[in-house]
Amino acid sequence: MAPLRVGYVHEHFASPLLQYQDADAGKSFNLVECPGGTGQLIKALTDDQVDVVVALTDALLAGIAKGSEYKLVGSYVNSPLNWAIVTGTETKYESRRDLRGTTFGISRKGSGSELMVKLMARQEGWTKEGSKDLEEINFKVCDNLDGLKTAVNDGSCSCFLWEWFTTKPYVDAGEVRFIGSVPTPWPSWSIAAHISTTRAPIDAVITFVATLNSYVTDFNSQASRVQKNVDYIKKHFKYPEEDIRAWLRTVEYPEDCTKLDGAMICKTLATLADTGVVVRPEAGFVIESFTNINAVRTE
Repeated sequence: MAPLRVGYVHEHFASPLLQYQDADAGKSFNLVECPGGTGQLIKALTDDQVDVVVALTDALLAGIAKGSEYKLVGSYVNSPLNWAIVTGTETKYESRRDLRGTTFGISRKGSGSELMVKLMARQEGWTKEGSKDLEEINFKVCDNLDGLKTAVNDGSCSCFLWEWFTTKPYVDAGEVRFIGSVPTPWPSWSIAAHISTTRAPIDAVITFVATLNSYVTDFNSQASRVQKNVDYIKKHFKYPEEDIRAWLRTVEYPEDCTKLDGAMICKTLATLADTGVVVRPEAGFVIESFTNINAVRTE
């Protein structure tokens, strides 16, 4: 059996996955880096470039609701993701209230960077006159973090949303500015696999998630948080120790990656429907349509 191709974003959240890869050495899976984020990961699944992804929960669920041929097979990070609102160094924008009617930079259509702008718009009440529907929002696809940083500084976009600690080094370097944040109201990262059992055999997927769980458990332990995790992230991501420890105080991984929270899935889908990202079926959402019941438990 060929090793699984596992798509991921090379960020600090991926540390347990990277530790698993080091131990596995390509025997059961190979990592495929997707710097464009969850939008690129979903496209890679569709285009047969990867078989499994570790990606943002909300965007994965939205993709399934829109007909993408993959299902959730595990959980990865339980804590919310804190999305920073990032603008250029010399722009006029000082808070989210200044952004209505502007153009937002996103990595790709369907990405977390797009979905979170719509969530922010709902929170701010950016609706059409006399309607509960969101007003039209202008987006510019910038592919990746480098493209987004360029866009907010050349004036083609007002801002973009990206994970706080991933963008903080660029703020510290004076390349961009923070003007706020939008935390997700759901667990931030989940695991999904293509529905093709040729590409993603059930036994291989189950083994992958179950083994990853042991690395997640070790990384999530209080003992590892004291120094081991700090040293690992400092070595592989070059973050300042102060930022690493601040992030470790906020992040929580699941006790069991092989289990999904059904209530969380329903709540997330309801929020996505409320923001206009997905359309709620007349009979409501069916959880089994979003999970591979042969590979993961939903409680």
